[in-house]
Amino acid sequence: MPHPFLSAEWIAAAREIREKYQDDAPRIDIPIRMNQVVTKVPFGDGTINSHLDTSSGVLVMDLGHLENPDLTVTTDYETARHIFLMRDPQLGMQAFLSGKVRIDGDMTKMMLMQTAMPQTDLADQVAAEIMAITAEFS
Repeated sequence: MPHPFLSAEWIAAAREIREKYQDDAPRIDIPIRMNQVVTKVPFGDGTINSHLDTSSGVLVMDLGHLENPDLTVTTDYETARHIFLMRDPQLGMQAFLSGKVRIDGDMTKMMLMQTAMPQTDLADQVAAEIMAITAEFS
């Protein structure tokens, strides 16, 4: 069943997908601790605080903020959704250059994230399954 991107249900379903493949997934060697502030969310109170953490060697994404993150990224819901689900580094760079993404903290960690995430057939499979659990908003 599809869930709204970044909803608690979506986070739980995406976690289950990543856990299903964790034994076969390559380790992520670049530690990145990133908080995300997503605005203009079409549900809840309109803002979601979430985080992404690769310091354990695997991708951990959850709601809430980390203490002492390397960086904090602020963007609107549609931009976050497109960047995360499309996994297109060019899209992220265009959003940053157009002012749709604000980065506070270690900018080099943001740039390293492009190479930190494995680009494998397994990563494509996980991304496809996560896309399948993501509801559309119009």
